[in-house]
Amino acid sequence: MARIIDVIEAPDQGAQELVVRLPEVGSGDFRFGSQVIVRESQRAVFYRDGKSLDLFEPGRHTITTANLPILSGLLRMGTGGQDIFTAEVFFANMREFTDMKWGTPEPVTLRDTDLGLVRLRGFGQYTMQIADPKRFVDQFVGTQGMYRTGQINDFLRSAIISRMTDMWGENMTSILDLPRLFDELSAAMRATLQDDFTAMGLALKQFRIVSISPTEETAKAIDERASMGAIGDMAAYMQFKTARALGDAAQQPGGAGGTGEGLGLGAGIGLGAGMAGMITNAMNPPQAPAQPASAAPNPPATPQPPAAPQPPAAPAVMTLEQAAGYLQVTPADIQALIDDGSLQARQIGSHYRIARKAIDDFLAG
Repeated sequence: MARIIDVIEAPDQGAQELVVRLPEVGSGDFRFGSQVIVRESQRAVFYRDGKSLDLFEPGRHTITTANLPILSGLLRMGTGGQDIFTAEVFFANMREFTDMKWGTPEPVTLRDTDLGLVRLRGFGQYTMQIADPKRFVDQFVGTQGMYRTGQINDFLRSAIISRMTDMWGENMTSILDLPRLFDELSAAMRATLQDDFTAMGLALKQFRIVSISPTEETAKAIDERASMGAIGDMAAYMQFKTARALGDAAQQPGGAGGTGEGLGLGAGIGLGAGMAGMITNAMNPPQAPAQPASAAPNPPATPQPPAAPQPPAAPAVMTLEQAAGYLQVTPADIQALIDDGSLQARQIGSHYRIARKAIDDFLAG
């Protein structure tokens, strides 16, 4: 014969236990006259045939037909008025559960007025409490077997992320504005989620956004955007990017010894010069050459001394040393011209690169 439970209580309910079931497995045998002891932070729910029935508030109760009206009605119909009946009792923990955490398992893709598309992660904390023990038992315990905060947290996280994604999509303009909106977004999320929690027999006491952070790709885009703002305009930014690519190409190791390095440098200079030339031509349209005032007759040809051997053609983009050799001066002289603004050059790290056209313009000017 099954053991009849005369004292129904859950004295050792843990801090992470939402509900304690009595008995732990199957249905228990109870009888009228048994004692139900409910602590101050608990509510006891009698459950039978997949449905929550009678609720006991804190205190010591003796089971009678008066305080089990719903179950008593079922018993009269099903057992012919016998005083022993089978049921389950769920003790709901009515404490506030703090430090419940939520977070986006995958980045959320959103539109951004400054960056186009961004991918964001978010996480935070919330506090909840069982508000309607009978509804909570019906929603989670009786049908899904969720007894602990860790089990229900996974379920609630999905609802939070769904609402959070909608909230971000409707209210976000730029990721750069989000940090100052954490309080407003947290309050809006709490109001939005309240109905969802109420439908599950829960109350959402607090909701807080701790962090909204970009993915690595979005962080790089923010860094690029900051660099553009520091430089000032797109044309200068493109020149900066070209010069940086040129410096990287020049420093690439080549094949065998110095020959490979020279080839790498030459390829980098050729590519960089082509791009720099297109940008320079776009920013400074060429002027029509001045026409001579009048054509003069060619003077009689005079004997000319043999031409001196010509030095090799200078590259389109030069270092300080190459520019000094081109002008037959010292690198210090070139540095002085750059410092006083007489000669245009682009600084890349601790090095300078000077376009041959800039030197020619300086000589012509």
